[in-house]
Amino acid sequence: MDALKMFFRDQARIVWKEAWEAARLIGENPELGYQEYFAVETLTQLLKSHGFEVEQPAAGLETAFIARFSGYKPGPRLAFLAEYDALPGIGHGCGHNLIGAASVGAAITLSKSLELPGEIWVVGSPAEETSGGKVILVNKGAFQGVDAALMFHPGSQNVTSISSLALDALEFVFIGRPAHAVAAAYYGVNALDALIDFYNKINQLKDNLPHDAYINGIITEGGTSPNVIPERAVARFYLRARQRKVLNTIRKQVIRCAQDAAAQVSAKVTWSMFENSYDEMQTNRTLAGIFEDNLRELGVRNISPPQYAMGSVDMGNVSRLIPAIHPYLTLGGGMNIPHTRDFAQTCLSASGERLLLLAIQALALTGWDILSVPKLLSRAKRELKSRVPAK
Repeated sequence: MDALKMFFRDQARIVWKEAWEAARLIGENPELGYQEYFAVETLTQLLKSHGFEVEQPAAGLETAFIARFSGYKPGPRLAFLAEYDALPGIGHGCGHNLIGAASVGAAITLSKSLELPGEIWVVGSPAEETSGGKVILVNKGAFQGVDAALMFHPGSQNVTSISSLALDALEFVFIGRPAHAVAAAYYGVNALDALIDFYNKINQLKDNLPHDAYINGIITEGGTSPNVIPERAVARFYLRARQRKVLNTIRKQVIRCAQDAAAQVSAKVTWSMFENSYDEMQTNRTLAGIFEDNLRELGVRNISPPQYAMGSVDMGNVSRLIPAIHPYLTLGGGMNIPHTRDFAQTCLSASGERLLLLAIQALALTGWDILSVPKLLSRAKRELKSRVPAK
């Protein structure tokens, strides 16, 4: 490890104490998506104290922010992405308090070098657990001019390259005509019958899906009284697939099933997205390789091969726009189950504190490589152009 990288590694240890205090405070004061006012205040005040200029709110989102620090000579623009929303009833069972603090800590670490080229951003993205703040940030142009994006996630193992499932969240509303369920049943149009037929058609469709595609749904409205023909019935579905183009085809098939079911009973049906759509995570292998090299320089040896994540992440939308990574680093012994109170407590333990230091160091060292070695970023951009298909 060269002298400048040794400087960043040591500087990260200094920043780590402040970053851990922020992570601890956010972890002890969990907030749901779009309500993360305390978390945003904690992180942005820390950034301001180290010379970052903060724009908040950002992209029309009250709990989004962009913090900027300009280097001392021309160069790329690098973004560290911060998350900080919690899970209802659980708290930070996905470790977002560590994610936000790590990105802030890495950015501050890099800002301490008088040789810093380009510009460092920290992009605070709310509501990852619910509607995907990064999707809105992408759609509003918040990443315009950014050359690469980095973040980390606590998990059960060290994985530098992941992919995830693209996701569409669809709500279907069936409208019929109410009537007395016995005396005037002939007059009614049963919206619930249409919805149940639709549900059955979806189950049949599942048998013909690719092995890595999924449809899961619930009925949220099914009528008001057994004595009234249901005028309105509503269902919500998550559709997932490994690739956006495959998911687009599945979405068309699901909509056709709804339209056929409505037609069978002369009902009407409309559909809409009730959450933002996520694209699959397209890990940039060039950047992931740099991150892995830095992990090894930091003494990490147990690094797992690339893996598919069974969930969906809004970082996927960022990864189709600019070179991006979303690596996982082992929390504690790797035995804690995400989205549990145990996971949240471990994030607040000495294990979470140690993991935060590793994440800050690995992100900062990777960021320095991207900023200071032009050929690496050029390679990452060529890879992005060659790998990301059209929607």
